[in-house]
Amino acid sequence: MPESIERILCIASEEKGQEFLRQCAEMGVRPNLLTLERLRDADWPRDVLEDLTTMPSGLTREQIINTVSWMARSKSYDRIVALDEYDLETAAQLREHMRIPGMGTTTAGCYRDKLAMRVIARAFGYPVPEFCRVLNYDELRDYMRRVRPPWLLRPRAEASAVGIRRIDDQEQLWRVLDDLGDLQSHHILDEFVAGDLFHVDSIVNDRDVKFSVVHQYGRPPMNLMHAGGIFAIQTVDRASLDWKELTAMNRGVAPLLGMVRGLTHAEFVRSHADGHYYFLEVAANISNSLIPDVVKAASGISLMREWARLEVADLRGQPYTLPEAFESYAGLVQCLSLAGEPHTDGFDDAEIIARIKKPHQAGVIVRSDKPQRVKQLLDGYSQKFTDQLMTHVPERHSLEDPGGRWSEA
Repeated sequence: MPESIERILCIASEEKGQEFLRQCAEMGVRPNLLTLERLRDADWPRDVLEDLTTMPSGLTREQIINTVSWMARSKSYDRIVALDEYDLETAAQLREHMRIPGMGTTTAGCYRDKLAMRVIARAFGYPVPEFCRVLNYDELRDYMRRVRPPWLLRPRAEASAVGIRRIDDQEQLWRVLDDLGDLQSHHILDEFVAGDLFHVDSIVNDRDVKFSVVHQYGRPPMNLMHAGGIFAIQTVDRASLDWKELTAMNRGVAPLLGMVRGLTHAEFVRSHADGHYYFLEVAANISNSLIPDVVKAASGISLMREWARLEVADLRGQPYTLPEAFESYAGLVQCLSLAGEPHTDGFDDAEIIARIKKPHQAGVIVRSDKPQRVKQLLDGYSQKFTDQLMTHVPERHSLEDPGGRWSEA
């Protein structure tokens, strides 16, 4: 007779999701982790893991399916969860291969493909920057006649600002496309909308947003990718128009691509030119591993633990109830540092509630009941971090690269 043990297999190609794993264990579900060999010694919660399996990097999807199918010979998995955004489609393929409930490949593809996001959002009436698929050259020529540069050439399946190039004229675009060769169709050409950038992080259940919180970026992630600098976010004033409008837009956009339950991270821009809000993208995960800490500081809600509670509730056929939240304000300031263990002990304001403990990273999280105080602290720390701690590294090692991939160097 098959065993009645409840198990969730988590896949992570970066070090993140520890709170998800712990919450599963606390609810009596055995968490199993499949990760890469280079992450074998990462800071995983080994005390709660039933099993930790590693595999070499660079495996094909078929090889991963074979690996997990071999693992399933001795253990029965009830759910498969991708802890990192880059593993979303792999997890979907595994679910379909093993006929395990959850997001399938079509839906996962929509949450990974920026072209699909724009097409669907526009079809449902949400404002998006003018865009064009990089496929038919007559379409591209028509687009460039209608939409003034600069444009942004975005990889369709990368996370956040990874791989985005600014294009200032037609000749530059054709040269870049020549360099890309057969990879050019995996990009989207986008109108550059100068403005203030925001992200809204949500908990979705039964295709409905049960919780969300709005934060504003200090500097655009794309700028950080190319020029380095300070990464900062802060909770938006809950009484502001930004909070009201973005919360409403996100309520429609977050589940629009097919999300039934889980977490979403949506990005929007408020145009300097017309003051309107434009939808940029939405992920079925949280891109930066520190965002859940900031959300928890501002609301008391742990995104990763609630995601685990969602999955376990669905597994057991039980209703999900969001715990009571509070309404505060929080912010994060972070940079790369030359020092292996940079010290932030000299920053001692009472509002500091956490310090970043990662090699070559300096950062603090602050909390206050007043959004103006959070902004004051972040502005001050940003300048001090720039003067005392910050270093600059190449684009591929940016802090905005999900999961801190820069730390491989």
